[in-house]
Amino acid sequence: MRTRSRKLQRKGNILALTACLMVMLIAFLAFAVDLGYMQVVRTEVQRAADASAIAAAWDLLDEEEALGQGDPVKMAANCRLTAAAYANHNPIVGTGANLALDDVLVGHIENPTDPTSPMVFDSSANPNAVRVRIRRTAEQNGDVRLFFSRVLGVDRTSAQAEATAVLLKNFRGFQTPSSGGNIELLPFALDVDTWNALLAGCGSDNWTWDAENGTAIRGADGILEVNLFPQGTGSPGNRGTVDIGSSNNSTADIARQILDGISPTDLAQHGGKLEFDDTGKLDLNGDTGISAGVKDELTSIIGEPRIIPLFDSVVGPGNNAQYSIVEFVGIRILEVKLTGKMSCKRVIVQPAPILVHGGIPNTGSVTSHFVYSPVWLVR
Repeated sequence: MRTRSRKLQRKGNILALTACLMVMLIAFLAFAVDLGYMQVVRTEVQRAADASAIAAAWDLLDEEEALGQGDPVKMAANCRLTAAAYANHNPIVGTGANLALDDVLVGHIENPTDPTSPMVFDSSANPNAVRVRIRRTAEQNGDVRLFFSRVLGVDRTSAQAEATAVLLKNFRGFQTPSSGGNIELLPFALDVDTWNALLAGCGSDNWTWDAENGTAIRGADGILEVNLFPQGTGSPGNRGTVDIGSSNNSTADIARQILDGISPTDLAQHGGKLEFDDTGKLDLNGDTGISAGVKDELTSIIGEPRIIPLFDSVVGPGNNAQYSIVEFVGIRILEVKLTGKMSCKRVIVQPAPILVHGGIPNTGSVTSHFVYSPVWLVR
């Protein structure tokens, strides 16, 4: 009888231990489920922050600047609207997030490649960065309910994430992009005084770029134009062709660069990059003129954004001209006429935004206009 009682007690102990282990196992499994769920929540919160910051930063590409209507306050408002839309379209456990006013900050990061470079909110600084915070907390959007951890006294968790995206706007030169490829830079120089006068409101407005139909049409669009073709007699101070690559670029070289851009081989002739020196200058050999032999190539890129260099002085006549380049700007060609009387020849351009890979950021004075990098996440 005693032996049987001991056997029953032992069996009872085993069953109790088994039940206890089962409870512990279920608890661990429940905790593991909730732990995995929490990780999903954090991933979705970060994804929403990343998407919202990237989308909002694209609004810093200010196309209205070409109309003389660039407004940092309006850009910031557009960034917040875009960030809010993307936060709502990237649900977190099935629910979009609402953003508070301080969840979207628009500012300026002087050197985005430096993790210690602060984001400043000085209204005089040209905004180039957007920081977005996504929250699932009791105060904002509601915290996240858990499934099983409530048996352990934890029934909710919170999550939040930040992301900062940047769009560079100021470049001191260009080099071969890390992914390879060419730089869409035309080998034609315009004097900086004419460009500044254009931005100040001195110019014609006879053309409109119809992006929907891909054509330039007669008529005003509010964006002024200037003639890139030399208007003088070939004397110093005249506009013309600059040699990027060989110091004796042929018409065939110029035609290739119009169509395909500046190649890594061209840049190799300049040490692998076109870049201003410490005085803010880049000296290029050139020719005070534009050959009619590239008329077809120029006509073929009408409407397509390109970069041109601006010079503040030129020394020497003809193909011995030395241009002192001080700035790069984004433009599009609207009309080409390189035949007939000299006074009737023209290459009409207007300011236009262009995205570029391979830009060398400038952290000092402004040395480019309407030239932008693609957006990328920095934090």
